[in-house]
Amino acid sequence: MKLNKKKIGFGRHESFALRYSWLTKGFKSLQQNSNVFVDDDATVTLGVGKNMVSSIRYWLRACQVIDASNKATEIGNMLFDKGGFDPFLEDEATIWLLHWLLVNNATESTAMYWFFNKYHKPVFTPEELSTSLADFISDTRFETKKPSLGTMKKDVSLLTRMYSISRPTGRAPLEDSLDSPMASLGLLARASDGKHFLAKAEARDSLPALILGYAVLSLMNFRGLQSMPLDDLMYSRDDYTAVGAVFRLSENALIQKLEDLIGLIPGAFEIRDTAGIYQFYLLQNQAPEVLLSQYYRPDSRSGKLGAVA
Repeated sequence: MKLNKKKIGFGRHESFALRYSWLTKGFKSLQQNSNVFVDDDATVTLGVGKNMVSSIRYWLRACQVIDASNKATEIGNMLFDKGGFDPFLEDEATIWLLHWLLVNNATESTAMYWFFNKYHKPVFTPEELSTSLADFISDTRFETKKPSLGTMKKDVSLLTRMYSISRPTGRAPLEDSLDSPMASLGLLARASDGKHFLAKAEARDSLPALILGYAVLSLMNFRGLQSMPLDDLMYSRDDYTAVGAVFRLSENALIQKLEDLIGLIPGAFEIRDTAGIYQFYLLQNQAPEVLLSQYYRPDSRSGKLGAVA
């Protein structure tokens, strides 16, 4: 949830955007065989080409479904294990959740982190985006090898393809023209001139307040905070991810969703004016995963909130 200048990741996707079935297929195959990604028959097991095998493993890691040692994470098990919340990505809320997990994983997907946290132009061309990313990399004092301009351009190309609805040309194979699940979120759109992309801050009506709440709690827990200024939730500061920026929310939309969250869990949160600065307060300690349980299993009594000492 914070840019680590010693560990950055570019070009690890083999130029393949995340596809609908990949996380489910990869997770289940890994549960059955922990060596599935290195076995000689991996292409047969997963039903894809050799480069796609590597890409599936990358997206599992980038979306924090598995860790660097190919072990399922807690959130990976919650979503994709037997009896998981949404193993087939049937609920758009899960796509929003995976988007959050991907974008705040700056170590594996630095370009995604940069675009959603640091780049704020609402209208741009891929060339402008590549130039801005290159400037960011050049101006930042990383303590590791920096990517080449060609690699950065490939990441920009993948980002725009993955988050926007494709326009079939009739020349590409059918599978290559299928949209990524991220395209359904509407965070990026192609302009009518065919040259520009649009990434405007909006209300995001399809983003559930409890999913946003998971993101807010995850960020506050990571930073060890009981309160955060609304500005810090809206805009990335000190290289931390920002919830409002990641979900491309307008300021009013962020406040509305926080108020919706407060209404859903009375006594757990509040917005308070402190010395002229509006802050979001956590009044009860709780694991972010509890909010996911409340969303996906609203009748469950597990994971009750606990008052802050």
